[in-house]
Amino acid sequence: MAETERYAQYERYEGGSPEAERLVFQRLAREIMRVQVANREASGAPGHERAFHAKAALGVENARLRFNDDLPAALTAGFARPGADYPATVRLSNASGMRGPDSAPDLHGVAVRVQVTGEESHDLLATSFPVSHARDAREFVAFAKAMAGARTPLRKAYGLFVKLPLAVGLGTAARMRRNVQAATRHTVNSLARETYWSRGAILWSEAGPVRYLLRPSVGGATEPRPDRTDPDFLHKELARRLERDDVSFDLCVQRYVDERRTPVEDGSVEWKEAVSPPVPVARLTIPRQDVTTAEARSAARRIEELAFNPWFTTEEFRPLGNLNRARKVAYEASAAQRGGTRFTTEEPLRNQVLDVPVGLAFRILNRVVPWHKLPLDAGLLNLVFLRKTLRRFNLIDTDVQEAPPKAAAVPVPVDERLRTARSYDGTYNDLSAPAMGAVGAAFGRNLKPVYRPDLFDTPNPVTVSRRLLARESFVPATSLNILAAAWIQFQVHDWVNHRRYKEGGRTVEVPLPPGGGTWANQPNGPEENVMRFAENEGIELPGDRPPVLFGNTASHWWDGSEVYGGDERTARSLREPDGGARLLLEGGHIPIDRTGIPLAGFKDNWWMGLSAMHTLFAREHNTVCDALRAEYPSMSEERIYHTARLVVSALIAKIHTVEWTPAILATKTIDIGLHTNWQGPPRNWLNQLGLWLLEAHALTGIPKTMPDHHGAPYSLTEDFVTVYRMHPLIPDDYELREYHFGQRLETVGFHDIQGAAAESQIRKTGLANTLYSFGIANPGAITLHNYPDALRHFQRDGEIIDLSVVDLVRTRRRGVPRYNDFRAGLHKERVRRFEDLTRDPETLSRLKDVYRDVDEIDTVVGLFAENPPTGFGFSDTAFRVFILMATRRLQSDRFLTVDYRPEIYTPLGIDWVEKSGMKSVVLRHCPELAGLLPREASAFAPWRPVPPVENGAAHEGG
Repeated sequence: MAETERYAQYERYEGGSPEAERLVFQRLAREIMRVQVANREASGAPGHERAFHAKAALGVENARLRFNDDLPAALTAGFARPGADYPATVRLSNASGMRGPDSAPDLHGVAVRVQVTGEESHDLLATSFPVSHARDAREFVAFAKAMAGARTPLRKAYGLFVKLPLAVGLGTAARMRRNVQAATRHTVNSLARETYWSRGAILWSEAGPVRYLLRPSVGGATEPRPDRTDPDFLHKELARRLERDDVSFDLCVQRYVDERRTPVEDGSVEWKEAVSPPVPVARLTIPRQDVTTAEARSAARRIEELAFNPWFTTEEFRPLGNLNRARKVAYEASAAQRGGTRFTTEEPLRNQVLDVPVGLAFRILNRVVPWHKLPLDAGLLNLVFLRKTLRRFNLIDTDVQEAPPKAAAVPVPVDERLRTARSYDGTYNDLSAPAMGAVGAAFGRNLKPVYRPDLFDTPNPVTVSRRLLARESFVPATSLNILAAAWIQFQVHDWVNHRRYKEGGRTVEVPLPPGGGTWANQPNGPEENVMRFAENEGIELPGDRPPVLFGNTASHWWDGSEVYGGDERTARSLREPDGGARLLLEGGHIPIDRTGIPLAGFKDNWWMGLSAMHTLFAREHNTVCDALRAEYPSMSEERIYHTARLVVSALIAKIHTVEWTPAILATKTIDIGLHTNWQGPPRNWLNQLGLWLLEAHALTGIPKTMPDHHGAPYSLTEDFVTVYRMHPLIPDDYELREYHFGQRLETVGFHDIQGAAAESQIRKTGLANTLYSFGIANPGAITLHNYPDALRHFQRDGEIIDLSVVDLVRTRRRGVPRYNDFRAGLHKERVRRFEDLTRDPETLSRLKDVYRDVDEIDTVVGLFAENPPTGFGFSDTAFRVFILMATRRLQSDRFLTVDYRPEIYTPLGIDWVEKSGMKSVVLRHCPELAGLLPREASAFAPWRPVPPVENGAAHEGG
């Protein structure tokens, strides 16, 4: 019988399915973490205690579990074999989540880890009462919440008689109180003489469900008299007992009879011995020893760091029932929080109370006055509540989750080096979920995907591109320079890259419209009546789910992977020989390979602007390395490299947050809001009071907070990729000038500075002249009819593609909703007429000609067509994805929150990030440009042009 069939007959999932139950358990796990925090605060204990069983009485690593020689054949399976003998770790404890005197009424527990092999172990957990006070996980968590932080008799009474009935009802609360009172009224003098029951059932291979218990073996030394006035008498009693003799327990199992008398799903019903007699199967022996020695105390400390979980077993001995299924996610979350690898951020009560009325008030107000037309302080608070709404409704978990839960091996300890350094591939940023955000992790969603294969070619994307996107005359973005265009491509290469099938693999075919001519899909290839380009590789999903998940070949984190690479082999190949910390540079430029493309972390779609960014930040890395080596001479080259990477990656994140974004969204509200993200709000009483009342977490910059994923595993999203389609920023031609006398060097087209041509051109022009040339020129505006011609006939990887068509097709095929649904999903009113998007007669006519109705408008087209707020370089609809994801990229990242500190970055590293910006990076490596940078604006605003001087020399005289 298959394992799933073996246990499915006994279990009933809450909500009717494993997936529905998983969502319930995830929420309950977060509530258990809050209980853990409340208990810690009430007890004053440093760090986080265990959520339950906080106080240990004994921890030993040298116990043994030996199965009986006469083990019944029906119970022989897996590691349970006659005479099999295994090492075991044992922890005996009080059950409360807060440490207290041993004489206080309490349950007690035992946790046993049986080590079968290096890859197989089994955790057995039991408590000193045969039943749980709770039928299921909901009741268990309700009781824990009611008693959280309750140390005094008054607080405990309030929890039991007020909070608990409000949560579960009067009758259930009364039953739970009776169970607890019955369990705790028993006087305990020695944990060695108590019996411990598993409460929940486990599968015992072909024997079916069992509950197990550990009861004291017959015999043993005379019990020493405990001193019950000593708050730690249970530990001391065990220590004295073990000085004289072994302590042993018989492991017994009770077999399932029927669902009425031996229920699997209801943990509050006792499996009575008269119905299911306990069958001895093994003996657990804690050998005689001195537990007061340094060696024993060290072992006890190691055990306190362990996370026990009944799911650390094999599928053959899988836990069963609602309480046990909930324990997997709850214990994982609790252990991660206790170990400092997962975090809870509790919203103050005043914020919770005011959230609903103030949020409603802003929603009503925004029907009349949008946020960007409000006074400054009101606009800032409006954005706070808009972000709250987006976090609540627009973070969708796309991970293929485990449901129902599966048995697992004990997790491998985290490599200590990854606590202080970014991994090469983005793993272990979240230490409790190592694969989160790593290379290969799926793109998430801000909106539910709409998968419509029947509309992939409707309307024809070539027609859409030619009628609505193609550049007819260059429309400049006059508040920006071309460095802003280069910068965003530099960033996108760090963030997102969908895997494509290699040449000869699966392709997308887009038919050319009637009368639309022909297209050559490869250099020197035949003219065809279709455009053809490589398909994205999707992630296979179980069942009949459509292929709407795609893996990211970059990591999702802001980790500088475009500079450093996304795997160890690439990263090491970019460093100086023999493990040096510095990156390879030749004459201040990045070395090139035999194809003429630089040896960079990410080099697709290479052009001169991208080369300038990579060159600057490769030089910046090396300068940081030199500074660290001088300041900390004993630091190893490996540590210097990883620390410099942390510093440069954080500096890039800061520049994007407080410089690039306020440059492209040039309003006072956004400028203050983004500086608040990094360094906290302005120091005026009105801002401080407003945030204290409504969003206290924003009172400090994000780097001073704890990581928070806001209910969904961190990833960048397909919707995020869509709003960052900013190709209109790229001009088709460029004037290269030298900065000394303003002389024109040459005028080039994009194709002249793209691919292998980029490096010869930047070396000929020089970095300073390149930065100056791009600094004084404007990029294109992000609007319709402004998509660069060079990208509409673009050669890469053996293909010739129209990137504007690719943008449209990719968005459709990845299931991003069309523009009107996209707007509505981001809490904006739908457009009813084409006239709601544009008043330009020609554009209006073309929209009506291309699309049958407004609901058919492509997302990219709608975003480009939308009239943006004053000062904005892109639409308010796109901005909504931005305001959600911009803070999320910082807030989720351990190295930009809890580990953004001198101990990890070094004091020099933190100081470097805090005191630096794009201007200081430019001037560190091109100090001759000092007089040309904007005085009052960022480096992404137009620079001061040098008036051309005749014959390259200044005239003397007045």
